[in-house]
Amino acid sequence: MTKKKRITSKTFVLTAVGGSFLILIMLTVITIWTSKQTISATNEAVSAVSSFYLEAMADRRAKIITNQINNSFDQMEKALVFIADEEIASQEELQQAIGKVRSLLALNRFALVDKDNIVYTQYTIYTGGSRHEFLTEEQLPDRYISTVSLYGSSKQLCLAIPTPELSIMGKPFKACFIQIDINDIVDLLALDDQDGTYFGLYTKSGANLSGTELGPVISDNNIFDATKGLLSEKVWKENFNHFLHEEEGSMHFNSGEAEDTLYYIPVERTGWEVAVLIRQSVIQDQIRDISYKNIKTSRQLIVFTLVAMLILAVILMLQLRSLSRDMIEEEKETSRTFRTMANTDSLTGVRNKHALSELETAINQRIQKNEIQDLAVVMCDINGLKYVNDTQGHAAGDQLIKNACVLICETFTHGAVFRVGGDEFTVILQGKGFETLNEVMSTLNRKVEANLKKDAVVVAAGYSVLEPDDQQLRDVFDRADQMMYERKKELKDMGAHTRS
Repeated sequence: MTKKKRITSKTFVLTAVGGSFLILIMLTVITIWTSKQTISATNEAVSAVSSFYLEAMADRRAKIITNQINNSFDQMEKALVFIADEEIASQEELQQAIGKVRSLLALNRFALVDKDNIVYTQYTIYTGGSRHEFLTEEQLPDRYISTVSLYGSSKQLCLAIPTPELSIMGKPFKACFIQIDINDIVDLLALDDQDGTYFGLYTKSGANLSGTELGPVISDNNIFDATKGLLSEKVWKENFNHFLHEEEGSMHFNSGEAEDTLYYIPVERTGWEVAVLIRQSVIQDQIRDISYKNIKTSRQLIVFTLVAMLILAVILMLQLRSLSRDMIEEEKETSRTFRTMANTDSLTGVRNKHALSELETAINQRIQKNEIQDLAVVMCDINGLKYVNDTQGHAAGDQLIKNACVLICETFTHGAVFRVGGDEFTVILQGKGFETLNEVMSTLNRKVEANLKKDAVVVAAGYSVLEPDDQQLRDVFDRADQMMYERKKELKDMGAHTRS
């Protein structure tokens, strides 16, 4: 009978030590492998989310520009109807009508062109054949869009429409056009920039139109000059052809510090490309913090590491999908908001109450970040609208509202005018409008008091400026409203009609 070998304490200790060492080695190997797998999966997820996010951002910005162009064309059609109904008999009357169009419909650099290529603006007349390429054609076949450079480096978007049926002062007119400063478009697109993201507008050849910096590598240079050494010749040519044929696409390159992802999409009928770039480290830094915490936990409890990593991977992907959906919905909502902001008040042609509400939200965010100081609000109220409606009819009341709007717009030429109620207007002043506030208010009051004597339009106005303790724009509104009511009492004492 074979005698069993006793397990001694030494054998037990050696077995425990050896087993523990083996388990330690296994834990170390599994932990290292798990760490590498986690980091790799994280980077892939970051790359996928970056491309998806950039595509949505670029598409939204392209739609914003397209919407602004379409809205501008609609406003130009309204301007032509207005001018055609004016029964203009002289050059002076034509220039005055163009001035009204600019004020009421917010059409900057609006001009008309007759059959001899003579251009009529609010302030001047000049021969436009050599200054505007589209005028070389005998007749415009359809709406026309082009990019032009004026006064050296200033770039403009030119929109033109044919006017074959328009005749003024017995002379046929062939077209009307406006010019939009590209810097204004850039300001509109930059309202919701996120940290770590960059955007720019480019021509078919890759030249920078917007002057914005597309990350530290491309900066404000030609996009293809800057990326020529960062991409393979084949990939570089593919992207160059995409730009040339107005197609969308993307680039991925290493800038030395981190991987950059760039997505671009054409803007319909302009020959432009909108490009958006994000540094992948922006998302990586956030996701890797979560990954490293779980890796540290796996070192302590390796038994649960695989299960925990699977759970984390599922949760992470769900979170990323949810985040992507939220970002897309936010971008869609922002796009819808910009389209709504383009709506104007149907009676006066100025912006409406909804547009003011959206602007107020944007300004409140800047106030909370202490990014804005010089701002003023003017509240205006038409005296005697109810009296005119009751005694002369609503058609006369509507004309009174239009006359009041013209008075306000012509006085606050550097302000944003909104019709916020039946007889109420609000003006937001920044920049030059803020600097000339006192002078303009005095001018308005003099005009109103003169109108009061000859029974013309009377507007009570009060104003207030943004103060350091203000938390939101509503604080400024309230003070301006109070001052407006005090002014209304003064005008009543002077004989102005009131609602009562």
